[in-house]
Amino acid sequence: MLVTVSRESRASGPKGMEEGMTEPPEIKVSARALSVYYGDKQALFDVDLDMPRHRVTALIGPSGAGKTTLLALLAGLDRPSTGEAWLCGENLTVMDEDGRARVRGDHVGFVFQSFHLVPSLTALENVMLPLELTGDKGAATKAREALTSVGLAERTTHYPKQLSGGEKQRVAIARAFVTQPDILFADEPTGNLDSSSGDRVANLLFDLNRQSNTTLVLVTHDRQLAERCDRIIELEAGKLVR
Repeated sequence: MLVTVSRESRASGPKGMEEGMTEPPEIKVSARALSVYYGDKQALFDVDLDMPRHRVTALIGPSGAGKTTLLALLAGLDRPSTGEAWLCGENLTVMDEDGRARVRGDHVGFVFQSFHLVPSLTALENVMLPLELTGDKGAATKAREALTSVGLAERTTHYPKQLSGGEKQRVAIARAFVTQPDILFADEPTGNLDSSSGDRVANLLFDLNRQSNTTLVLVTHDRQLAERCDRIIELEAGKLVR
């Protein structure tokens, strides 16, 4: 459902947020009149939306529709030309990169199409990495448990080059969930996998998401995968059409 808001409500943040609150009761991710320009070309047009907590939202549309651009704005990886993006009750648009990085570190996990594993680290070390960055002394134990949960207990000492595509993505999923994020952004998580590996990764992603009560935002070209989500948001040429 596309949420249309007045100018006054845009100024006050996500739906349901009262003045002085740091997090709305039901909404985890919001956009208010988000637009993006690259020179004279407009890539995203006045996007308004709210994504409830503990729900799975699919962002779908053809290549070039603006899906990844919108995800980057919602996750605080980029800033819009105009409009606002809110994450866990915080207005990302008014923050500098350090502020947005803090919010991501506190609340967000990522799974990417191209895995983004560090090639010089083992599977265990890749999953430990976000925990070590926060000084978690239980990083090794938690990482082993996360790899066991994705069926890779026997692959902890293997490097990415020794893993199949499906195994690499399962390592990436373990890394994303090991910090127990409030929100997980997954950008085409099955896009580089064959159908069998893709189905296994998708099932794993949904199962772990249910167990963790995470808010999942899933960018995909796969409409069958999107139909498994609680809600579908469709983009076409930078505009919301569904």
